[in-house]
Amino acid sequence: MDRELTLMVVHAHPDDECLSTGGILARYADEGIRTVLVTCTNGEQGDDVGGVKPGEEGHDDERVAERRLAELRESVGHLGIDHLELLGYRDSGMDGWDTNHHPNAFANVPVEAADAGLGELMEHYRPQVVVTYDETGGGGYGHPDHVQTHRITVAAVEATGIPDKFYYTAIPRASIKRMFELMRDSGVDLGGFEPSDDFGTPDELVTAIVDVTPQVERKLKALKSHESQGENIFLLRMPDEAQHQAFSHEAFERKLNKVDAPDHEEDLFTGLRP
Repeated sequence: MDRELTLMVVHAHPDDECLSTGGILARYADEGIRTVLVTCTNGEQGDDVGGVKPGEEGHDDERVAERRLAELRESVGHLGIDHLELLGYRDSGMDGWDTNHHPNAFANVPVEAADAGLGELMEHYRPQVVVTYDETGGGGYGHPDHVQTHRITVAAVEATGIPDKFYYTAIPRASIKRMFELMRDSGVDLGGFEPSDDFGTPDELVTAIVDVTPQVERKLKALKSHESQGENIFLLRMPDEAQHQAFSHEAFERKLNKVDAPDHEEDLFTGLRP
């Protein structure tokens, strides 16, 4: 029996699904491909009501998680995702935070324990295409939960042998340069931040660039669903035209391929369609 065409995207926190993969999730859902989003943590270390930061008085981890998961479900609706799967691990917080040492933090869960649950989901959905972050957590981001998400996804892909194609999200350095030029030209206050020359994915590693222009509006709606974290999403402060330019394409680095597909693709399902 032929397998139903399925995309599985594995992310660390509620809201991670939007920027690097919101477009492909919406595009492939529009094309009738089954879409599965796996979110590894509940996002406890996000901002609380009123912008209260983790570690500040009044920050309630459980309340934050409940709100962020509700926002995630709204985002899933905008993107038309068929299945949301929550692994339910505890948010580890940013690299260097005290929360990194919490015994239940996702980053401290043995890989073999965490990848078993993800492997079961792969066995259930049998996705031909799987997407997650690279070993740096996504273009050099380095968040402990993103790095752990990479580890468990690689382990589950290897253990199950199910996916035909496996990709890392990519942030091409050339695209980063253009995006920051757009923001400066649009008058966005970057607070003095300038990306280093080695920030992002080397352009030569990018193997797929997918046009998601028709899905940009839904991608933006999904991103805006994560209202509690809006202060941290600086791209939302860009003018509309700049946002559309920045969000119209998503890039990937292919790490596994079992089918006939070119070295450079415009469609992650090249070689898999009937």
